[in-house]
Amino acid sequence: MKKIHLRDKQKNILFCVLGILIACIFLFPLYWIIVNSFKLDSEIFASVPTLWPHELTFTAYKDQLANLGTTMKNSIIIAVGSMIISLCLSVPAAYGLARYKVKGMKVFIMVFLVTQMLPASLVLTPLFLIFSKAHLLNSYLAPILSTATISIPFIVLMLRPSFLNMPRELEDAAKIDGCNAVSAFFRVAIPISKPTVITAACFSFVYAWNDLAYSMTFNTKDAMRPMTAAIYTFMNQYGTKWNSIMAYGVLLILPSCIIFVTMQKHIVEGMTSGSVKG
Repeated sequence: MKKIHLRDKQKNILFCVLGILIACIFLFPLYWIIVNSFKLDSEIFASVPTLWPHELTFTAYKDQLANLGTTMKNSIIIAVGSMIISLCLSVPAAYGLARYKVKGMKVFIMVFLVTQMLPASLVLTPLFLIFSKAHLLNSYLAPILSTATISIPFIVLMLRPSFLNMPRELEDAAKIDGCNAVSAFFRVAIPISKPTVITAACFSFVYAWNDLAYSMTFNTKDAMRPMTAAIYTFMNQYGTKWNSIMAYGVLLILPSCIIFVTMQKHIVEGMTSGSVKG
């Protein structure tokens, strides 16, 4: 028994060490961006790379924070708008596909799966033509709608298993108490599926926040571009300001990191809620 216990302990230690090494490999680019954001350009291009800045400087962050208002406002408007539209359309759709027998349901689900496999560049041209005819170019609505159309199928596929595993008896009890189908949906189904809905909201927000292709294509005015598109302003004919790009990149990924750190409990619970039948 002792030998078996020692072997299990050694395996756990080995797996922990292996997991730490893999995590370090994947997190090293992020660490490199953060460290270089505190360096001078001369130290970034030094012949011998340094893992920690010899001269710590916050100049790049001061410059970015002073000129971040417009692009951050655009990113927030696009991300929040896309998240709201995605949730308003995908949550009822997922509930309907889970609770009601719809003709061609397998076809709908297959279409949702196929849309997740298509690259964003494939739909750029048709969306551009549609938005051009609708006079939506150089507006917030174009990137909001385009990112929402991509995130809605993903959210439907995420929420549907959660609604399938929810006991029907709870909704029947609510209807006995006087609720109709709509009020039972809002008062019973959504509160029970709260972790999954929060997870869907987080993924929708982050997807729209990180969007570059749609924002660059549908918004040609600098005043309408979000943070992801504004990073190109640091590349000009005189060279690239790597110090500023690194600091800007840190500020760009900061909201996503905050969301996943603060919502980690709900995200883990939401991702696993549909995998266990209860």
